[in-house]
Order: sequence, then C-alpha cells, then structure tokens
Amino acid sequence: MNRHELFDIAKGWFASKGWKPYAFQLQAWEAFLQGKNGLLNAPTGSGKTYALWIPIMLDYIKKNPQYKTKHAPGLKAIWVTPLRALSVEIKQAAERAAYDLETGLTVGIRTGDTSSSEKSKQKTKMPDLLVTTPESLQLMLASKGYDTIFKGCTAIIIDEWHELLGTKRGVQTELALSRLKTITPKLRIWGISATIGNLDQAREVLLGPESEAFQNSTLVKAHIHKKIKVQSIIPEKMDTYPWRGHMGLHLIDEVAKIIKASKTTLVFTNVRAQCEIWFQALLEKYPEFAGDMAMHHGSISRETRQWVEQAVRDEQLKAVICTSSLDLGVDFAPVETVIQIGGPKSVARFLQRAGRSGHRPGQQSVIYFLATHAIELVEASALKRAVKETVVEDRIPYLNSWDVLVQYLVTLAVSDGFYPSEIYKEVKSTFCYQAMTEENWTWVLNFITKGSQSLEAYDEYKKVDIESDGLFKVNSRSVALRHRMQMGTIIGDAVMNVKFLGGGYIGSIEESFASKLYPGDVFIFAGRKLELYRTKNMEVLVRRANPSAKAQHASWMGSRMTLSSQMSELLRQELYAANAYARSPELHALAPLFARQRKESIVPDADEFLIETFKTREGYHALFYPFEGRFVHEALASLMAYRISLLSPITFSLAYNDYGFELLSDTEIDIQQVLDNNLFTPEHLHHDLQKSLNATEIARRKFRDISVIAGLVFSGYPGRIIKTKHLQSGSQLIFEVFRDYEPDNLLLQQAYRETFEHQLEEGRLIEALERIQNQQIVWKPCEKPTPFSFPIITDRLRERLSTETLAERIKKMTASYMK
Repeated sequence: MNRHELFDIAKGWFASKGWKPYAFQLQAWEAFLQGKNGLLNAPTGSGKTYALWIPIMLDYIKKNPQYKTKHAPGLKAIWVTPLRALSVEIKQAAERAAYDLETGLTVGIRTGDTSSSEKSKQKTKMPDLLVTTPESLQLMLASKGYDTIFKGCTAIIIDEWHELLGTKRGVQTELALSRLKTITPKLRIWGISATIGNLDQAREVLLGPESEAFQNSTLVKAHIHKKIKVQSIIPEKMDTYPWRGHMGLHLIDEVAKIIKASKTTLVFTNVRAQCEIWFQALLEKYPEFAGDMAMHHGSISRETRQWVEQAVRDEQLKAVICTSSLDLGVDFAPVETVIQIGGPKSVARFLQRAGRSGHRPGQQSVIYFLATHAIELVEASALKRAVKETVVEDRIPYLNSWDVLVQYLVTLAVSDGFYPSEIYKEVKSTFCYQAMTEENWTWVLNFITKGSQSLEAYDEYKKVDIESDGLFKVNSRSVALRHRMQMGTIIGDAVMNVKFLGGGYIGSIEESFASKLYPGDVFIFAGRKLELYRTKNMEVLVRRANPSAKAQHASWMGSRMTLSSQMSELLRQELYAANAYARSPELHALAPLFARQRKESIVPDADEFLIETFKTREGYHALFYPFEGRFVHEALASLMAYRISLLSPITFSLAYNDYGFELLSDTEIDIQQVLDNNLFTPEHLHHDLQKSLNATEIARRKFRDISVIAGLVFSGYPGRIIKTKHLQSGSQLIFEVFRDYEPDNLLLQQAYRETFEHQLEEGRLIEALERIQNQQIVWKPCEKPTPFSFPIITDRLRERLSTETLAERIKKMTASYMK
C-alpha cells in the first residue's frame, strides 16, 4: 500500500467521526511513515494523540497487507505517559481507532495500578500497543529476557515530554531510550510537548545529541492559535494593605456565581491543603453543591480520583476543586470554565490549566484568575500579556545525575546483566551524560560492585558481581527484590494510608502530619471530618467524626512554589507599567494601593531598585524588592544578612515572598554602608552563599533523596515503610562518612551541585545581582510599613499566630497604618 492509500484509510476514519485532520497531524503521519523520529508541539486539546496513534497503525497495515485476517503478534509500540491517570484515556483512544480500522491490534496498560494477574498475563503475551509510565518501563528493563519483549517494537512515544524534561524522571527516560535504540534498531522515537520554550533543545535531549536518531528527526509544530480568555475576579473593595492570610476565601461568593453559571468548572488550587480548605468552605456556605461538587488531588485514593474523572466526562459534576493532579492531558470535553486560585507561578502551568476548558480543537478556553491578595493582581495582568504574546518557560535539563545512573546500571544487572564497554557508549550518547569521563564511569562501576572506597568494608553496598567473562550481574535475590521495590526517582515524605476502622481506603497523608495527631484528634481530609482512632504499621485508622467537631485541615510538606524566571520578568515589566499611562483593568483596580505605596515610598521604575526601611515595635525592618521569586529571595536574604554582618556584628530574622525579602533586627541597619560597600556584587557569590546559608545542611537534605535513588538507603517493604527520620539519619551518617573520608565521591558532589543549581537557583541569583548593579538603588526611609512590605511582614507573623488571631492583628495594624 502506498502513502496515499494509507492516508485515505485514516482520513476516511476521521470523516466517519465528523473530523478533518489538521495540517500538523498529516505532517506527523508523513514523517513517521518515512521512518523519522521527532518532537510534536501542539496545544492541549488539539488532537495530539491521534497525530501519533494513527501512523503507528498505518505502519502496521503497510507491513501486514492481510491485517484484517492475519494478526502478527508481539509488542509494536509503547506510549509513555508521566501520569498514571492518563493511561486509561490513551488506551481508549487507541482501542477506538484500532477497532474501527479493523486492525485487530490489542491495547494494554502497565503502570503501578496494573494488577499482578494482568502483569503475569503480559509476561506470556504482550499487547500490541502498550501504555506505560517511565517507572514501569524501567521495571520492564529489570525483567529477564527484556530484549526479546522489545525487539519487534517499532515506535515509542513519550507523552507530555515538557513535564519530564528538567526532572530525574526525564533522565530515567533518556537512559531507557539509549538501551532501546540498541536492541530495536528500527525504533522510531517521538515526543509530544504542549507548553515549552526551548523546543529544539527538548528534541535534542529526547533523541540524544549527535545521535543518528537526532540526525534523522524533525520538529512538527501545530500552528493552531488557541483562543484563551483570561478574566480576573476583582473585588469591589481593594485592600490597601494586602496580606496573604485568607487564601482568597473572601471572594467565595464570586466563585460560587461562576460555578452556578457554568456547565462544569474546574477550580485549580496550587497545593493540596488549599484544595481541601476551598472544598470545605464552598460546601459549608453553599450546601446545595453537595453531590454536584468533588475534590481531586494526588493523595486521594485512585478509585475516588477515577470516579471523579469519569463523573466529569459524564457531566454528573458541576465543579471539581483540584490541584496539578488534573493539569495534564485528561480529556474533559464538558468543562466550560476554569478558575485559578492564587498565582500559578509559571506561564506554562497557567496555559496548561486554561487548556482544560474548551478542550476541543477550535474552542475557546475560559480561565478566571482569583488573586488571594491584592498584589497578585499584577501577576494576573502579567499572565494576560503572556497569553497574548505566547511567552512560555524553558525547561532546563539535568546533567550528570549520578544517582539515576547508579540505579539504572543495577536495573540492567538485575535482569540479564551488562558489559560495561557496550553500555558506556549508550550512556555517553545521552544528553545528561554527554560530558561523562572514563574516570567518572569507572567510579560508578566501582560504586555498584564495591560500594565506593569508604564503604568497601560493608557487604550490603556490594550489589553487583563481575562474572568471569566480564558480565556485570546481580546474583543475590534479596538485592534484586529490594532494587525492584525502590525503583523510581520521585522521592517525597513517607506517606501513611488513611483507612476506616471497618475497612475502606480513603487516601494517604504524610507521616510528618500524622505524627502530630493523637487518638481522638479530628482532621479534615478528602472532604470528610475524620477522627483518629490510632496509627499502626504506617496506617492511620479513622472513624467518621461528629460534623460539628472542631477540626484541623490535613497539610502537606514541600508545597511552596516559586515564580519561574519568565514569570518574574513579566511581573517586573507589569509593575513598571503601573507608573505609565496605559493600564490593564487589574492595574487600574490597584490604583488605591499604588497611591498609598507612593505616599509612603515609591513604585519603582524599570531602572530603579527599591529598598525600604522603617521601625515598628518588632524592631528595625529593611525590605528589598528584586521581584525574582521566593527561592531566589530566600538565598538573597541569607546572602545580604551574611555580607552586612561582616561589616558590623548584627543578628537578623529573615522573611521573604515572591516579591521581596525582609531583614529584621533589633539594631538599626546602616543602609548607606550597604550601598557604599557594593554588597549586591555577584563576585564571590558561591563562597558567600556557602557561608551564609549553611549549604551543607541543605546538601545533607538533598543527599537523602540521592541516597534513596542510588539505593544507599532502603525505604522499606510494603506495609513496613521505614520512617522518614530514620531514612534521614541513615543517609546523614553516609553523608558525613563521604564528606570526611571521600570528598571526591560523585554522589556527595552531586548533592552540593543540586543545592546550588536547583534549590538556590544560583544562575538566576547571578542574573538578579547583575541587574540590580545596573539599576539606580533608591533607599526610602519610611515612617511605617508600606503596601509592598505588608504581605512579607504578615507572612512572618503567620508562622507564629493562628488564622483568627492573625486576622485580628492585621485589622488593628491596617487601621493604625491608614491614619
């Protein structure tokens, strides 16, 4: 069959559905059938799935002219998705096309949710098309005879590649692809990406720089302009002194109005605790939403999540309060409206969420932005501009992730074993390890066979044996079992399952939250009030609590997000525009706040950097406004505190948010001295950061994750998970051994490198300091706190006061500052 005949089959199927293929879909079909690899870039809800499932099926039809009567068994294509929740939908899309085209192709799923009976069936007979995750793909590489499973595979699709790029799961995927390229020479590799800035680099990371796959590849771009309508929910009365304490709940009536006026609404919150609080608040104020509203986040049981997803598709729900668990791919045709509560911190995340509504080609997406405090309206205005100008973040790929490489080599040794000379070439061909030296490689091999020089005396770190023919192989069954159980690169706080006394799984909460509860305590989780009966074997046993009982909301660690560099750039530009004549509705609504800010201080221009000082009963405050995001400010606050203390001994307490940071002291800070001594210089930054931030302490925490991924510490068997504090102390011990006796240990060096590159964002820090050096520094000694300083001050107060007390305190503070 020639290409035209094959295309006619596909176009006929599209026509039967009332569709017409887009130009980008035809382009992807053609490139795939020509044997090319590539990256497909198209907006959410534009038909990306069929841009690649269809050519996979056409390729099968071409190779098997008698496809309707004779079925050629064996695995033909793998579809890798970063989210298990998407696998059912991807499978259904493939089944629909495979059945209608009479191909006889079978479709299967293999993820952490797949039953053991289904997995054992797949061992004897693989489906033709397999939907899986990066972790499950690694597990397949850990099974004996994996090369025979994959050898007939003609395609692998990496979905939502922008979500994997810039993470260790992306590195894991790079390594798996390097192996598959060797054992299946005819393999075509395709990535799918929606929102990403550095598309060319994304394709290079996917296929491997300078590889044959990269030379024979193409970038397919959908030129579809997705109409996105962004509307801010602007309160009638604007806080002149904005604060962060109320999560936007003061606008709950506006949200209820939007929900009532739409067919289906997704309400996105940034973190799980906020999701729980909003769900509860809406139910309490609007009991009529009971039964029409649900909640969806990663800690709720899979069954409940799947029920919610299906209920949205079947138009049974009017609203879902959710987190990033619904950011990706799930096809919700009935969703009419999306509400974003609080700044999403990145343009890509905002566009992704907006794309959940009007999830059909050609339809408009409608997203409402609800600012949790006044200054967040500047973010809303910036996002509107980003949508208009299609500004999207780059994803920065990882380099030299030795922990992931250690895990991968043990994976290969657990299955059929490997010869180092062969695998070295493959690993070196990936983007992540392109700069790896033979010396690094030898170190990693020694590490998996001897446990590195400082651990050589302990047998438990010697995992891989070297056979007489030079094959590296794991022969110990217990090592193989532990390794299979701990594969993956997602490390979080240990979670405990929440179950009813009489049975019934509700979801999971983090150990750090559960450890603070006593029997009889009532907490709100998954939209229910639950009373703790007892904790046993990493299980939290509960019963339903009295509806009128006082309860605390479940909380999760690691939930603070920071502005991306593109987002902070947009925010600064928008803020500088506040001094210009042309204004967005959001900036117009903020006019009273800006007027008050100018009365006490200034609203800085593009060439100005603002420092404010004032005295309150708490002490002497110095506030700096780089508008660079929380993580950069955390590092900058420590850096400035350290540099000032070198001039004269002084103790500070630090506070920061996305807009700026505060140094609070009981003695006055000499700002003139700060300016005269050029303390904003990027020179000696690395050294000063190490001194100021206790970088060793942060690196020690990073090392915990690295040591779990590299298999240095074991996180436990199912039902017998090792507590986080024990994992932490185990990894700390190893960290100290390496630091004292083996400072050139690659995993130790990686912990420090990741601390500076990823946690402290050293690159962004240098850029921020260089920018400040080119600005005119405006120091404003103020009589009282300013509107810009208020959210930072209240953030610090919130650490010490309950919400009710804080609200009272803020009322009094606002009244006194407005005099």
